Amino acid sequence: MAAYQFALLLLLQPLTLTRVEGDDDVGGFIRQVTDGFRDTSSSRPGLLPEAQFAAFVRRHGRRYSGPEEYAHRLRVFAGNLARAAAHQALDPTARHGITPFSDLTREEFEARLTGLHHAQELIPRGLHDAAVEPPATEEQVARLPSRFDWREKGAVTDVKMQGACGSCWAFSTTGAVEGANFLATGKLLNLSEQQLVDCDHTCGGTAAMQGCDNGCSGGLMTNAYKYLISSGGLMDQAAYPYTGAPGQCRFDPARVAVRMAGFTAVPAGAGEAQIRAALVRRGPLAVALNAAFMQTYVGGVSCPLLCPRAFVNHGVLLVGYGARGFAALRLGYRPYWIIKNSWGKQWGEDGYYRLCRGRSMCGVDTMVSAVAVATPPP
Repeated sequence: MAAYQFALLLLLQPLTLTRVEGDDDVGGFIRQVTDGFRDTSSSRPGLLPEAQFAAFVRRHGRRYSGPEEYAHRLRVFAGNLARAAAHQALDPTARHGITPFSDLTREEFEARLTGLHHAQELIPRGLHDAAVEPPATEEQVARLPSRFDWREKGAVTDVKMQGACGSCWAFSTTGAVEGANFLATGKLLNLSEQQLVDCDHTCGGTAAMQGCDNGCSGGLMTNAYKYLISSGGLMDQAAYPYTGAPGQCRFDPARVAVRMAGFTAVPAGAGEAQIRAALVRRGPLAVALNAAFMQTYVGGVSCPLLCPRAFVNHGVLLVGYGARGFAALRLGYRPYWIIKNSWGKQWGEDGYYRLCRGRSMCGVDTMVSAVAVATPPP
């Protein structure tokens, strides 16, 4: 409760009081916003938001239309500094601060960088047509390793960047298919998100537009699976490169790189042990979560004191889990999930997000799915 009240006080403070320790651009290091609240008597004084923003603009090569937009973005940036400080209070085991998206309003960020259809009525329906992933037995769960990472086994492609396009659902889908194909063939292919953005308009659960895959305006991973099964498969990135904007469908069945055979879902509420079992057995999993704390996330294990599971709005890829991530307010060391994001390597931990395991943190167990690919003939 004390941390929550502190966060509210931070949000009520005038924005010009937000200070962050740092300099113009120290080796590309993104500083934790709350560093500015420490005693700076023996170090360089903290910079005001104006100086921090000038460094941000240089670092990320921002070009604004004129002084009016620059001033607007400065105000947004200052507001996000205060918001990052509030996030730090609510999520003290992670580091929150300046990120590549610190000049975006919350609404702009969600429209451009997320993209999962998250109406509550669609969450169960989105998985309604999926076969249920067979549950692991107690003995199988007991044999699971304490830590596991598909990156170490070669099943995960490099971190990608969705750009200003609400296509997270497409990146979550391709990541799951890339991993399943690696398990089936031993080959790691870089598959095309743009094919899904341009060609997939599959609807799930309801015929209303909000339930249909719609390019940069959002979609669902399970809808994308249905499209891939019906269309004949997925082309690779070289044959159908990503542009970050919807365009005319250029799908060529003769150039399909991977064909899907089916998909399964881990039921919501099945428990993290079943998710871990499915991850180890089936490869990287497409999951959804609430991205409320991700705009300001810099690193560490995110374990928010408040992150509602009902408001999932972002599709990502679950690639592994760890056993010991420090979480002072969560009784010491806490296990965590390793999540591949689609916001480039400059965000987070080289493009990855570590999220505290347990109690369905940020709704990560709400939409969990695995895919199976058709093994090509010898």
